[in-house]
Amino acid sequence: MIQQLELRDGRLNGHEGMAGNVLVYVNPGEAERKYLVETLTIDEHTLNSALDPDELARLEFEPEHVAIIFKRPKNYSSEDKFLFKVVSTGLFLFADKLIVVMADDAPIFQGRPFAKVSSLEDLALRLIYRSIYHFIEHLKAITVISDELEHQISRSMENKYLLNLFTLEKSLVYYLNGINSNGKLIERLKLSAGKLGLGPESLEFLDDMIIENNQCYEQAETYSNILASMMDARVSIVSNNLNWLMKTLNIITIAIMLPTLVTSIFSMNVEFPGRTHGHMFWFILALAAVSVLLVGFVWRWKRW
Repeated sequence: MIQQLELRDGRLNGHEGMAGNVLVYVNPGEAERKYLVETLTIDEHTLNSALDPDELARLEFEPEHVAIIFKRPKNYSSEDKFLFKVVSTGLFLFADKLIVVMADDAPIFQGRPFAKVSSLEDLALRLIYRSIYHFIEHLKAITVISDELEHQISRSMENKYLLNLFTLEKSLVYYLNGINSNGKLIERLKLSAGKLGLGPESLEFLDDMIIENNQCYEQAETYSNILASMMDARVSIVSNNLNWLMKTLNIITIAIMLPTLVTSIFSMNVEFPGRTHGHMFWFILALAAVSVLLVGFVWRWKRW
């Protein structure tokens, strides 16, 4: 699928014809890939890297264009089951157009960074900048979900909440790798500012991006460390809840077994003193009740 946009007067607008200078390819098909590789001379390996979620962010200079691969969070859905994924996006910057290649359809041009864009180079930088804030937004969502799961774990002994928490921890590892990879890309962009034709404002913007990305990485690292360090404590809570339940069940079992033992003894088909006594039935009931009271007294005395 191709989305055609045109950057004009500092704003992006939809474009009906083929003259748009910003083309977005979402999961391109065979014919579209052939056009990108053969007509636009985009390296096939680099094109595949833009669609590979495991590819690292990088910057490459080609004879007719500049290739940029950066990482961004994938839009979360309920089918992901608490797994926040990271995907790659390719930017191919030509002299007169910008080609964006991505594996999933996502609104990447939304937000304040695109209120005023001066050039195609500036647009490419703002796309990377938007991914940083996208990571931050997902980190806030992960924190809220983690707090809710922790509350559920403290009240329940089901394994699914712990598994969900492990999935969140796995997501943070992916995010740390993606954010760190973007940080190295931004550093490379700053070092190659001359080749890219970036002006003083773009260099200042790159410095801001480096600071924001470092803060995003530190935030993700803090959340990851907290989540990892608290996993043992949460597992202990579940184990402790299970121990309390087993202890309570054992006490209830003992409280039931003692009167059962009393009635079983007097129910045996043997002769015992007082068998024919008229009040023997009430004596057995009283003895069974005393055994239950004895268990309750020992329970409170031992503070079980």
